[in-house]
Amino acid sequence: MEAREVSGVYTEVSGHPAPLSAYVREEQLREHRVYSVTAEWSQSDLVRCSRLRYTQQWSVIADVNIRGASGLSSLLGPGSCAPVSGELLSERTPIQDLRAVVRETSGHQLLEIWDRNGLRKCLNLTALNQHGRVYDDAQFGCMSWSDCETKLLYVAEKSKKKSSSETCDGESAFGKDRSVYCEDWGEALTNKSSPVICVLNLQSGTVTVLQGVPPDVSPGQALWAPGSQSMFFVGWYHEPFRLGLKFCSNRRSALFKLDLDGHCECLSGDNLSVSCPRLSPDGSTLIYLQGRVFGPHNQCQSLQQLDLKSRKTSTLLDVVHRPQAGEFAGVYEALPSCCWSADSQRVVFSSACRNWKDLFMVDRRTRKVSSLSDSHSDGSRVYGSWKLLTVQSDMMIVCCSSPNTPPSLRVGFLPSAGEAVTWRTLLPPLKTFDFPWTILDVTPAPEEENTQYSGLDFGAVLVKPSHPLHEASLPLVIFIHGGPHSQFPAEWNCTTAGLVKLGFAVLMVNYRGSTGFGQDSILSLIGQIGSQDVKDVQRAVLTALQSDLTLDPKRLAVIGGSHGGFLSCHLVGQYPEFYRACAARNPVINAATLLGTSDIVDWRYTSVGIQYSYDQIPTAEALALMLEKSPITHAAKIKAPVLLMLGGRDRRVSPHQGLELYKALKSRSSPVRLLWFAEEGHSLSRVDTQANCFLNTVLWLNQHL
Repeated sequence: MEAREVSGVYTEVSGHPAPLSAYVREEQLREHRVYSVTAEWSQSDLVRCSRLRYTQQWSVIADVNIRGASGLSSLLGPGSCAPVSGELLSERTPIQDLRAVVRETSGHQLLEIWDRNGLRKCLNLTALNQHGRVYDDAQFGCMSWSDCETKLLYVAEKSKKKSSSETCDGESAFGKDRSVYCEDWGEALTNKSSPVICVLNLQSGTVTVLQGVPPDVSPGQALWAPGSQSMFFVGWYHEPFRLGLKFCSNRRSALFKLDLDGHCECLSGDNLSVSCPRLSPDGSTLIYLQGRVFGPHNQCQSLQQLDLKSRKTSTLLDVVHRPQAGEFAGVYEALPSCCWSADSQRVVFSSACRNWKDLFMVDRRTRKVSSLSDSHSDGSRVYGSWKLLTVQSDMMIVCCSSPNTPPSLRVGFLPSAGEAVTWRTLLPPLKTFDFPWTILDVTPAPEEENTQYSGLDFGAVLVKPSHPLHEASLPLVIFIHGGPHSQFPAEWNCTTAGLVKLGFAVLMVNYRGSTGFGQDSILSLIGQIGSQDVKDVQRAVLTALQSDLTLDPKRLAVIGGSHGGFLSCHLVGQYPEFYRACAARNPVINAATLLGTSDIVDWRYTSVGIQYSYDQIPTAEALALMLEKSPITHAAKIKAPVLLMLGGRDRRVSPHQGLELYKALKSRSSPVRLLWFAEEGHSLSRVDTQANCFLNTVLWLNQHL
């Protein structure tokens, strides 16, 4: 296998575009309703080593007298792709069709307002110096138009020029000192420390930073309240210090209401974690996600609804502890910005459900949850993964994919009671692949049961080449997700697709503790890392080998990142005769030495079964327990060659973790190779880095399998 061949395959599988967001605008004509659908896409470009973003439009024409999919008469488009250059945030208005854009250009951030006649207004936010950089991340970032479409709401970093003695820029009684430490919100949120809520008045062209946010709270995810004289926002408590927020839905936070005069009130309970406030179209109800503080960093959450008139909060969807077969398994993912039906009675969302990602609707009147995804006549699923992008005017825009099918864009109308959705494809993928794939349901052996959470099962997704390149017996790559509380749904994954196209079978394992199997499954892993999850992966591999005799039991490799890297290194250490190769990205190697260097120090305690508090001081017993559950304790037994890929700026798992294993293996003359990406963080997410990691992983596996 040559490097050129591997690179060619990766270019093919990584180049498929994926939709990021969608917007629907409805217009009423004499005999028809016309829906203009605009989708924004992302596509990797290996030539530029960057991700390109572009928009595309369709027109969906429906009969004016027939509501829903039965009235849909034709689809027009797609239109030409229009590149989006330098845009960080954008948001449209429903009435005037204004479009607000925050754009990065020549080191400055501009706020542009576009209408049907062109550019209406442009402000240089950097030159105004009312605040720092605008937040464009999914955690804090937001952009919300007022009902009157004359005011725009967003979140930015607090201006350093207006900092007080309490802020982190060193302004104090001792004068300015730039060496004073400034806390930020951790991995992937570097330089985000003190967010503020900002309002642009379109008529006066002025930007105002709102006052009244509690000083111990960092605001984000803001949206206007009805009447546009106040707003809702989520506030994350940052005292006594900030913990990493990325991928962590367990941080203490609350829902607040703030008016333009600076009066602020808390609308949710104490010691909870909240996110994703979404206002109903009629302005009567605010829904949001709610979960526990600390414990698992990602978990099943409840969906709360706040009646704005009575100020009463009730649970629309509760935490699902142990779902029955074929039933809704709970909410694990953020809500899209538009998720309400036009009548304000139904909420649509996508979420993990066992080894799938499914599309659901909950009716507020009955609290019944329905799946909206379609299936073949034999009951099998058309797609393994459904992701809701938006629902506007009861039209849903979704992204669908499978392990052998790159993302496609589909459209459907919310159904009437008892009806199924009639889905239409707006844009199919340019190419599909003939990889067969299947879902494996795995049951732990009796001796591997968790006595506190007995009876849990888990699953895996097996993807194989349809025509092996050289032989009938296939080498098997076990691909393990990180988190650990995340999921490998049956969706398009370019790493998996590239490996399969190059002749490897791939097993993606959703061990106990993965999302989509209920809260009990998530809680079962607490205190059991390095044992239960390791045994689950091994059990999944044995199940796959027993059920498919084309897999070669003598050519097995493990790959994964973060906690997936942790498990990969555990497996080659605990089963040294079983696996032939390992490739790990930013793996946890020694939880005891990681304790003081990670931005989520709470997880280091929780994962081994110790309840965390901010004033925690490490004890010999706690450190011994962390060490006991770490792969480094098995390093002397590792025989499989190990490839390590590390990000020099990783805030979540220090690169010194991988270096610790590297030195342990080098001292024993064990085959090991280390790739160092000095400017990368935990996700190793740059386009060129991902291509480099794929190439080196494949060549490493090919060499040693």
